Formats: sequence, C-alpha cells, structure tokens
Amino acid sequence: MTFPLSQPSHGHSMTRKLWQFPWGYPEAALFVAGIAMVGFLLQLTVGHFNFILLYFPSNLIALAVLIGLITLGTCFQNNPFMRWVAGIPLAVTLTVALLILGLYMELTPQLPRLPSQTLDLTSRLGFRMVTSSWPFVLLYTMTLIALGLTTFKRLLRFSRRDITFLCNHLGLWIFLVSAGFGAADMVRVVMHVELKRTQWRVFNKDNKALELPIAFTLNKFTIEEYPPNLTIIDRKDDPDPLSESKPLPQNKQKFFQIDPKRPKGRIGDWAITLDEYLHTAVFVQGEYRFNPMPQSFPAAKITARNLLTGKTQTGWVSTGGNVRGFSSALSLGDHHLLVMTQPEPKRYASDITVIPKDGKPFDVILEVNKPVSVGNWMVYQYGYETELGKLSSTSELELVYDPWLLPAKIGMGLMAVGALLLAWNGTGASRRRKDK
Repeated sequence: MTFPLSQPSHGHSMTRKLWQFPWGYPEAALFVAGIAMVGFLLQLTVGHFNFILLYFPSNLIALAVLIGLITLGTCFQNNPFMRWVAGIPLAVTLTVALLILGLYMELTPQLPRLPSQTLDLTSRLGFRMVTSSWPFVLLYTMTLIALGLTTFKRLLRFSRRDITFLCNHLGLWIFLVSAGFGAADMVRVVMHVELKRTQWRVFNKDNKALELPIAFTLNKFTIEEYPPNLTIIDRKDDPDPLSESKPLPQNKQKFFQIDPKRPKGRIGDWAITLDEYLHTAVFVQGEYRFNPMPQSFPAAKITARNLLTGKTQTGWVSTGGNVRGFSSALSLGDHHLLVMTQPEPKRYASDITVIPKDGKPFDVILEVNKPVSVGNWMVYQYGYETELGKLSSTSELELVYDPWLLPAKIGMGLMAVGALLLAWNGTGASRRRKDK
C-alpha cells in the first residue's frame, strides 16, 4: 500500500509504502485503532478496568513507571519511532479518538456500576461506563506518553521561546495525570446536617459511621421558590384533592403559569384570570392572608370561565403547604377541579459554619454550583428534605475528597498562564506587522 508524497512538475508521482518512515496520519490512525481493538478485547475478556489497582501508593508507583518510560523515550529522541510518537499526527489522532469517546459519553446515559443481569453488547464493550473502559484507559495512557515525550523534549533544551509551549503542554499533562491517577483516591460522601447542630460524621455504603477531619454547623437553610402552576384534574374516581392525579387533557397536559404581570390565560376550554396572588400566605379565620413566616405557602384567587357554556367560578386555590386543612381547589363541575401544583425551588442555600480540624472556623453561604474548598475537600450543596420544602430543617452536603486537587489546580494554572501568553504574543506580533 502506497501514499503520494508530492507531484513533481514533470508528471512523475513519488509514493511511499505504508509503515515506511517517516510515519504520518495513516500510520497514526491504524496505530490508535489497534490500541482501541486491544482495549475492546480486554473489555470482553476481563471486564472494566478496576481503579482499585490505582489506590495509594499504587498510583504513585504507576506514575513513577510512566515518568521513567517517558524519560527513557527522551534519551532516544532521535529514533524515528520516538520522533513520531512525539509528533503531531499521533497527537491529533489520539485527541480525535478521545473526543469521540467523550462525545459518546455525553450523548448516552452512563451508569455508576453495571447491573448483575446479562448485559447487551454495548455495555460489555464499555460504552455504558466509558471512563472505566479499557479502550479509554489505554488511549488515555498513550496520550500521557505522547504528550509527556513532547513536553520533556522541550524541557531538555529549554529556552525562553518555549515558555508558552511548556505552560500549555506541561499544564495539560499535570492536569490529566491528576485526573486519572487520583481517581481511585477520590472519596464522595453525603452528610446530613440538622439545623443548629454540628455534624462531623458520615455513613459509607456499608452504613458504617466515619469521622471526618472537618465539621459543619447549619445556622440557617433558605429556599426561594418560583410561582406555582395551575392545572385541571379529574376527581371522578378519587375525590381526595391532595392525592396525585394526571392533569387534563391527559394526551397533552396544560398548565397556567401564575404571573401577576400576566393575569390572564387559558387551560383547555377554561379562561383563567388571576384576581389576587399571595406568594407567602397563611390560612387564618377561614381566609388566606399575606404572611412571610416560614410556614407560609402560595395562594391565589382565581376566576375561571368556561368558553363553551359561559359558566363562571371564582375562588381561592392553594397548595396549603402540604397541610390538608389549608389546601383548597376550585370546583369546575363534572368532577373537575382547578388545583395548584407545588412550587419548584428557584434557589436554596445553607448558611454554615465550617470547622476544620486543623484550622479556624469560618462562615460561608453554600449554594448549588457554588462549592467551597477546604484543603483537599470540596463541599457542595446537595439537597434537602424535599417533602418539607421551606420547612426543611436538614441540609444535605456532598463532600468530595481529592488529594490530587492541588496538582490539578497547578496544571490549570499553568494552562491559564499559557493562554494569556498566547494572547499576548499574538497581540505583539500583530503590532509588529502593522509597524512594518
């Protein structure tokens, strides 16, 4: 098999055979495909890669072996094969392969662990747990070797012109190493902290209590809610307005979003008018009144007019805060009721005091997507008692322990510096061209 190298002016085509140095993209594609095939064979024979093998100190030993291989490769950097491993064709091909696996992982549901029953071929090949499949692990390892060779070669002949290159490549290599070799040492636990209580223990999968080097006191838990929806349900077979029913029409459920700025809408054959809305109400002496107390709930006075018959109904609709005596629905006749759905949380946050074992306590507001870092721990707002809603007195915190967090931050920092240097160098080059 041959590939054209160039087209001379006198019409004769120069070709080279496959696997004849210098290797290029065809060899890179076949090489990466071979690694993937070996990975699939391992996947079918021995199952998923067991990250228990990389628990400390095994991961440090494996990292030392990896660095040794890269160092040995740099000693033979003039070898054609080593030049190809550290070259652009293999780097691009490995990147494309990992991107394909990553894209598949994002587009298909992934499982934390495989079920015990018989698996389909897709699951057996590792596509339901991509990051622990042998093809991914082997391609990831080859990427570390290729990227390491490229980076270490520049380190051996370091010059100031290589600073930007080294920041980007060395930073990426450190980040990838931290993410992969530190995966087994990572610990995820969920802590339930009660209001005005200090908690330092969690329970593992075996329901055994574990004491952590960090404690939390929940000072306050707050929830902000969106305005609820209105919908129509049929109570012909179940007269209890608090039990679950499917909104009508069942083939296409319709809702009316409560919004004081848009008080009119429609649900099916009924025209809905919002006469009054209390986002925080209490039921006192037979009527709903505004009150921002924690036990409050939304209530709305509604006028519903049937567009076919002209029949009009007016009354209060409320969830009652899950309390049966305080909920209400508007009867529309023929077993149909206009009811209010439970409001969805807009924002929930925990005002907590963090008490490190070897540090000073400090207060922080913990929100979803706004974690706090405490040493090698990352603390996330995980959940609350959803059945109680605003009355929840317990906050659920997810704690992630990652001893490789510092190297990962160093790697990201180097990449950030490299990006800034690239932008600076690009701006400087542009200015020099204009001056000329």
